[in-house]
Amino acid sequence: MSSAKSHPHLTMNPASAPSQAPANLESFLVEVADVVNTTLDLDTLLKRTAEQVRRAIDYEIFSILLLNEKTQELRMRFAIGHPPEFAERIRIKVGEGVTGLAVQKREAVLVNDVSKESRYIGATTGVRAELAVPLITKNRVIGVIDIEARQADYFTEEHKNLLTLVASRIAAGVENARLYTRLSRQAQTLTLLNDISRELTSILNLDQLFERIGELLTRLIDYQMFSILLVDATKTRLEHRFSLRFKQNVNLKHEIPMGRGLVGYAAEHKTAVLVPDVHKDPRYIEANPETRSELCVPLIYKDAVIGVLDLEHTRRGYFTDDHRRTISTLAAQIAIAIENARLYERIAQQEHRLERELTMAQELQYRMLPPTCPSLQGADLCARYVPARTIGGDMYDFIPYAGNRLAVAIGDVSGKGAPAALYAALVGGILRSSAVGEPTAAEMLALVNTSLVERPIDAQFVSMIYAVWDDEERTLQISNSGLPRPIYCHEGKVEVVQATGLPLGFFDNAEYEEFSLAPAAGDVCVFFSDGIIDARNQNGDGFGRERVEQIVRAQCNGSADDVVSAIFSAVNEHSEGVSAFDDQTVVVLKAKEKRVSHKRNSHAKQESG
Repeated sequence: MSSAKSHPHLTMNPASAPSQAPANLESFLVEVADVVNTTLDLDTLLKRTAEQVRRAIDYEIFSILLLNEKTQELRMRFAIGHPPEFAERIRIKVGEGVTGLAVQKREAVLVNDVSKESRYIGATTGVRAELAVPLITKNRVIGVIDIEARQADYFTEEHKNLLTLVASRIAAGVENARLYTRLSRQAQTLTLLNDISRELTSILNLDQLFERIGELLTRLIDYQMFSILLVDATKTRLEHRFSLRFKQNVNLKHEIPMGRGLVGYAAEHKTAVLVPDVHKDPRYIEANPETRSELCVPLIYKDAVIGVLDLEHTRRGYFTDDHRRTISTLAAQIAIAIENARLYERIAQQEHRLERELTMAQELQYRMLPPTCPSLQGADLCARYVPARTIGGDMYDFIPYAGNRLAVAIGDVSGKGAPAALYAALVGGILRSSAVGEPTAAEMLALVNTSLVERPIDAQFVSMIYAVWDDEERTLQISNSGLPRPIYCHEGKVEVVQATGLPLGFFDNAEYEEFSLAPAAGDVCVFFSDGIIDARNQNGDGFGRERVEQIVRAQCNGSADDVVSAIFSAVNEHSEGVSAFDDQTVVVLKAKEKRVSHKRNSHAKQESG
């Protein structure tokens, strides 16, 4: 650091200079160095620099302009004495004006009378003298210190040399403070972007999402106009989906073709568009007469443009490269949030439609089941079906034969839900069409098997019991193709009808056995699907066949309805708190006394799971 003694030409002469020189140049420069070393806040540094310069030069107008290396423009970062609107909007190209010339020449420029300087850019009335000194660090010009006066020949060579020394001391500090400010702002922005992204991805309603995007963006940019446009289904137009004008929600209906205007350009080229003055850009299509600057950022999801974020402001040059980078970063998360909300809406619509269809299918399935159990002279019938889901794959039917005979069918289709229900409907249709010839129990299973084999459906088959009750002879023929073996309670003792067989729909030439019973009055025959014995409790234990047999033995003196109700009551108690995973069906036939001549109507009970 130089002293006044070693630089005698820097000693100020109070009689000739309109300012008061520092008494000791060395201590003055130390104080300037302290200003640089004691703060990383750029605003504080610039303010203190202005205060230190005033101690040496009694200026009236002071400013520090910083250089944007990309645009090669000087922007006023700190000012005293300049009109606020000038300080805010002024952009000076390198080489223009006194300050631009100082940057270009990389040396101080002193103008004693600006009225004689063609480069002078006037902002404040009455200015006659100007002194501009470049800020240089690491061989890079980063800005200019500029002072002006309303008196010609106000600044001297001593002023120029002193201000050059000050500039050399603070240039590195300004650059460090600017870097620190940029890094701090970036860290704050990243934290804010993370918070915004996390919140946006949790919103699954599109309208709410758009509104929240508009609100949250104000934490990053104080825009005046904002729109979200989405690409339509034809991928040829952009549709306004949400718009704010001065914080008021507005409804815009017009569409913009891809490639047209600033938003169309951003969408077509998948690039952000930053326009400082829209009236100087031939791509601009005027939609709002107040707009001066605009920022359009495409929303890209999986390399496809789904829309555009459009921000506008009434001030020229309002949006910066930092704004562009910040919104471009956020746009990726917004695109994901929009696609998530769209997907959720599509799924919700599909679920709603599926619920309606399942409700209709459930009603149709129940209407395909017998509305009541037939009334017989020689037997009491009761049936109940509970699907594991809205619709299921179990089925039962009663088919009248000639001569007071009745066929009873119980089926359990592989799988669950709609596919099983459709297959069960197919099986039911085959049963009805095959029953025209009144086949025996074994013949019916063979006929259904042949028909299903001719219509193979991957991984679909049905297990079925087919029984024919002769109400005159009091006999029961039973044939089984894979359901649990029926339970027969005869004279209070439980027996198992050893009827087994292969499921229908697998093998071409499958044959089925037929068993005949002659139930006495009070005897009970119980048919049931796998869902009964496979019902699980919270420990994973199945209900089991043995429990069914115990219930039948305990309830055999009751009615057919008593037996069915007891079975379902026990199953429900066993599996309380555990959702059923298989359909449950029970059909009970109980032989009556021969002397009973009156008819009893037993209604089929159908419950939804």
